[in-house]
Amino acid sequence: MRGNLFAVAVNLVVLTVRSDRLHVLLIERGEAPFLGEWALPGGFVRPEEDLAHTAGRRLGEETGADTGSAVCGHLEQLASYAAPDRDPRGRVLSVGYLALLPDMPEPTPGGGAVASAWRPVDEVPPLAFDHRQILADGVERAKSKLEYTTLAASFCPDEFTVTDLRRVYEAVWETRLDPRNFQRKVTSTDGFLVPTTTLVTGGRGRPPRLFRRGPATALHPPMLRESHRATNRNSVPHEAEPGPSSG
Repeated sequence: MRGNLFAVAVNLVVLTVRSDRLHVLLIERGEAPFLGEWALPGGFVRPEEDLAHTAGRRLGEETGADTGSAVCGHLEQLASYAAPDRDPRGRVLSVGYLALLPDMPEPTPGGGAVASAWRPVDEVPPLAFDHRQILADGVERAKSKLEYTTLAASFCPDEFTVTDLRRVYEAVWETRLDPRNFQRKVTSTDGFLVPTTTLVTGGRGRPPRLFRRGPATALHPPMLRESHRATNRNSVPHEAEPGPSSG
């Protein structure tokens, strides 16, 4: 990479919810620069690829995830990063992509990585390049998306309970939500959830029903985070109230 030439790369912010906490996929670099340091997965765009193909290829190599179906995950372009000194090898334009996935198995490192791991977002070590900023942008995008779209279901398996879905919101937003109000909101939003005929047995009280993600893509009205609730009367209250949840 010499003169005014740019190399183009893709970096992935891959998020999932594990044990009720938001996690990000990290790789340990096996080559210079930043040998042995943690980073977001990614790679250079091949001559025959466009950006989306590179992002999908690297996502599959690192996780085995198929994002062709919204129920199995979500992948979208995040932002571009081109600071002159972001890569010591030369001018590299990196395009960030955000992936939202259901809980995945332990990853197998791909590309030039020597290790890979799911790490809680609030316990991420120092990252190579400008990946800390890319990660912060991805997490904020995910938090915002949950306010006005149905993408929270991308973190869930094919069938899930309302409680499973609520725990996604709580993990991403780092807050607690009122179970009864949350259930009323999501089950009354046309096309958000489609009930199945399956009930979850084995617990106490009325068994909760399993749902699938419906065809809706937007929430009307939005379901705002605590910091955005003051102007919206239909958002979900912040603190959980006592009492059982049926979801």
